[in-house]
Amino acid sequence: MITWSDEGALLAARPFGETSMIIEVFTPQHGRHAGVVRGGTSRKVAPHLQPGSQIAVTWKARLNDHLGSFTIEPIRSRAAQAMGDRLALAGLNAVCALLGRVLPEREAHLPLYERTIALLDLLGQSDLWPLAYLRWEQALLEEMGFAMDLSACAVRGVNEDLAFVSPKTGRAVSRDAAGEWADRLLPLPPVLAGKGDADNDQIAIALGTTGFFIEKRLMRSLGDRPMPAARQRLIDAICRQGA
Repeated sequence: MITWSDEGALLAARPFGETSMIIEVFTPQHGRHAGVVRGGTSRKVAPHLQPGSQIAVTWKARLNDHLGSFTIEPIRSRAAQAMGDRLALAGLNAVCALLGRVLPEREAHLPLYERTIALLDLLGQSDLWPLAYLRWEQALLEEMGFAMDLSACAVRGVNEDLAFVSPKTGRAVSRDAAGEWADRLLPLPPVLAGKGDADNDQIAIALGTTGFFIEKRLMRSLGDRPMPAARQRLIDAICRQGA
């Protein structure tokens, strides 16, 4: 029998048979990992199997490549913060959906895990969340090998008046260097490069650029998976909050 213990954020849960649930948990040492929770539909256990919940898990299986089963202990719920705030709920759903879509199974990504927990712990703080989420998407791209280089213009090497991002290379392009190609490039609002004030309109524009690389580069590298609809609902909530 193979067994290990860890803790993590619950990403998804779905029924399995009459009384059990299959859950996916993002853990620091074992990455995105699935398993069966026996009795997961019971009144005692089901409330702890909500997306975003922090839980301690012990996984057991006869062989390492088996689905295996989890026993869980609740650490803290994030449902209250999410259910009382439209932006928080949209954000929680977007984070869980993206991680479920892009993380390789059973592969640890400790820096991204730590960033994710810090982000989830900000749920309900609507003044901080949009910018924190943008930084998280940038960290996601970096962790998955698709980081943008916004330090200097890819064409001229300058770091002034950077206004665009090349969709091919992910590198910054200055306004002057873009010239007649500007309409083929992605916008680079200052907030994306860590500069200037971060109002929600600018954050939404920045998320359009990060979203391009998530969808067209990261998702395609994984077999052309579709972008989760939950992400667009989050962007809509950010825009409504800033209106």
